[in-house]
Amino acid sequence: MMSENRNSLFRIVLQSREKALFGMARRPGASSRGSLRSDRLAPGAVTSPRRAAPPSPPPTVRDETLVVLGEFGRPHGLRGEVRLKSFTGDPTAIADYGPLVASDGRRLEIASARPAAGASPDLLVVRITGIDDRTGAEGLNRITLSIPRTALGEAEDEDEFFNADLIGLSVFDGDGTEIGTVLDVPNYGGGDLLEIRPTVGGPSALLPFTRAFVPTLDIPNRRIVIDPPEDLFAPPGPKPADDPG
Repeated sequence: MMSENRNSLFRIVLQSREKALFGMARRPGASSRGSLRSDRLAPGAVTSPRRAAPPSPPPTVRDETLVVLGEFGRPHGLRGEVRLKSFTGDPTAIADYGPLVASDGRRLEIASARPAAGASPDLLVVRITGIDDRTGAEGLNRITLSIPRTALGEAEDEDEFFNADLIGLSVFDGDGTEIGTVLDVPNYGGGDLLEIRPTVGGPSALLPFTRAFVPTLDIPNRRIVIDPPEDLFAPPGPKPADDPG
């Protein structure tokens, strides 16, 4: 079920009809405090108040019982097809969930889905049941598709979490002071990260999602406790004199 690489961002999870996929994050690291410090400066660990060319995060919905799976773009052709940006682990698996909750209140079902030619892997061309002309497709632009959080089930491993369960958590330090909110769960190749927006304002910061930095998670109460480096929210320093950028 799991890759031997404990820093992988997405785990393939069987969901609706045992074929749909959804992104998960893993928190690697030993549970004993004595062995945690060796993880803190491991190669690939990143802490930074600046985001390095991040992908656009999935749009959020106000109803916290829903998880956004995709967002429509512009029409494709004249027969009702429309572009759709998918946020599922396997982009085309979004079609396996059955009817989805649209942000305008409708329930929409994807009748067919295929990768958009020459585009990023998460961009699809889809046909929606009941929509067969360009006018109907134009009415979908910028509408999101969601699924009830309860339909995703629960993770099987204690250190695996649905990204949707992490985004929005309140972040506290070891003294119990609230210092921020989880904004996103990106991965740039070196492991899962938590992007944290500070409570006092300013740029967000990236913290490795490991037991060393995130020793306590309380998903039911929507909070986590972190052990951050002192400079987590420090502004970026001046560029070196020999930096060509």
